[in-house]
Amino acid sequence: MRHRTAADEPFVHPALFYRDRDEYLSAVTAFVREGLASDEPVMVAVPRVRLELLRAGLGADAPAVRFTDMEEAGRNPGRIIPRVLRAFADAHPGRRVRIVGEHVWAGRSSAEYPACVQHEALVNHAFAGRPMTILCPYDASRLAARTVADAYATHPFVIDGGRGGPSASYAPDHMVSAGNRPLPDPSRAAEVVSFDFDDTLLADARYLVVTRAAQLGLAPERWDDLSLAVGELTANSVVHGGGRGSVRVWAEDGHVVWEVRDRGRIHDPLAGRRPARPGLPGGRGLLLVHALSDLVRTHTGPEGTTTRCLLRRAPSP
Repeated sequence: MRHRTAADEPFVHPALFYRDRDEYLSAVTAFVREGLASDEPVMVAVPRVRLELLRAGLGADAPAVRFTDMEEAGRNPGRIIPRVLRAFADAHPGRRVRIVGEHVWAGRSSAEYPACVQHEALVNHAFAGRPMTILCPYDASRLAARTVADAYATHPFVIDGGRGGPSASYAPDHMVSAGNRPLPDPSRAAEVVSFDFDDTLLADARYLVVTRAAQLGLAPERWDDLSLAVGELTANSVVHGGGRGSVRVWAEDGHVVWEVRDRGRIHDPLAGRRPARPGLPGGRGLLLVHALSDLVRTHTGPEGTTTRCLLRRAPSP
């Protein structure tokens, strides 16, 4: 079964709908072995519960495959493009690469899901024209009908029941725009601390967020990550957001949540997901924020931009 579009475009991005363990194992291992037979570097980036299933199913072919735990590497969907997909492709210049990327699974939270949809839509722009195939499995027996419908909108090609064809509802730009919605307010029970800053108060903003996060139970090993991310995001507000901004921090659903608001507007939907250009200053702030956070959500428009970041309060397993 060849997983290519009819036009054999360089970049191929199909969704695979499966409904049980055997269908998943059969389709994914066939996809992987097809790549190995074509001398394509192959990576499998899926939730950890399915890593060992696929490793066992591939048998003697498993050592030739790069395995990545998507629950860890892709916990924040905003870092999947630069730190998982592009990192693997860039490690094999001049060669077509093949990736299994299961970015959406039944255990994803409602807060993470909108970021997952935007990620899947942006993949089409991030790798357009590049020789690579990214197969995205979806558990159609456990995921909501809305999730399946969104997969049709973010993938130009779909495979269901062993048959593949173009998606009739493919609309990635619409899905990116639809995900750019105002972020929900903190719960009424949350104790929100806020602070307005300008270029003279960047250190104060950073100190306030880190100190409050520690009081809210953020593990000490995350304090340096948080300090660096707050410094990058507040500095971006000063440089690109009108010279000033405001920061808020609170706790919710097992996370420390902090956000920065300013009057700037982000015009590039891939901001924070493109690698910084070698030799040029700047371009690393949002990339670093995504790398250091467990989730990043952004809303941008004519009135300004809000960037919200979440960190698990308990240490990562």
